[in-house]
Amino acid sequence: QVQLVESGGGLVQPGGSLRLSCAASGFISGINAMGWYRQAPGRQRELVARIDSGGSTNYADSAKGRFTISRDIAKNTVYLQMNSLKPEDTAVYYCNAQKPRRGTSILSDYWGQGTQVTVSS
Repeated sequence: QVQLVESGGGLVQPGGSLRLSCAASGFISGINAMGWYRQAPGRQRELVARIDSGGSTNYADSAKGRFTISRDIAKNTVYLQMNSLKPEDTAVYYCNAQKPRRGTSILSDYWGQGTQVTVSS
C-alpha cells in the first residue's frame, strides 16, 4: 500500500499563490507517476498536473503557465506550486500515485485525502 498525505491548501485571494505538498510513504518503490487532481462541487475530478518516474511532466491546459509540479525524491514528496490563482481554481485538490500491481502492468491508483483550495476575495 501507498499512503499519500497532502498539505498546503487554504484560502487565498485572486492572483495569489499557494504551494501544495504530497508526502508518500509505505510501499513507494515502483511508483510510475504522481500527480495532482482537483474536484470542484458538481464537477468531475480532473487532472491538474502529473510527473512520471523519469521527471517528465504534463499539465491541464488550465494549469499551463501558472502551475508547476516538482518532486523531491529524497523526501518522497511531490509539490504543486500554484501562481496567479483564479476563483475557478477553487476545488479540493487530491494527490495521486500510480503503481503497477505486483507481477503485472496493470496500474493501481492511490489517493490522498484531499486538501481544500479556495480562491476568493
